[in-house]
Amino acid sequence: MAALVLQEGDTASASMVVTENDTALALAVMTEDDFPEVLATSRMIAVMELAAARGLASLLKAGELSVGVGINIQHLAATPKYDVVQAVAKYVGREGKLYKFTIEAFDSGGKIGEGTHTRAIVNTERLLAGAANRMRGN
Repeated sequence: MAALVLQEGDTASASMVVTENDTALALAVMTEDDFPEVLATSRMIAVMELAAARGLASLLKAGELSVGVGINIQHLAATPKYDVVQAVAKYVGREGKLYKFTIEAFDSGGKIGEGTHTRAIVNTERLLAGAANRMRGN
């Protein structure tokens, strides 16, 4: 049964082990692209978003999901392969239909990222139909 209220200060988390596929080097598209073999910023952001999404899970009704609509993140330190990254999202309030979070990410050496993230709860079918219509130019 879905919770009716999300309290300010509530937290949720997500974690991952950094693999080769999660590194900045894995994002290279051309041979000239040269990136380090450390956690890519985009993968750090993904685990941060996952933590916030988990924070909203109890509010979702059948046929709904939450989507990210805004993010402001700083990547503070590099994380090597095979280390564990954990993100913690703290709910800080609602503005209209938007749910706001502060998010931090950590590895075994300490904090690696921080920032804010905003999510919305949407109807899954409506979201997918809107995306398809946009591709058809409607």
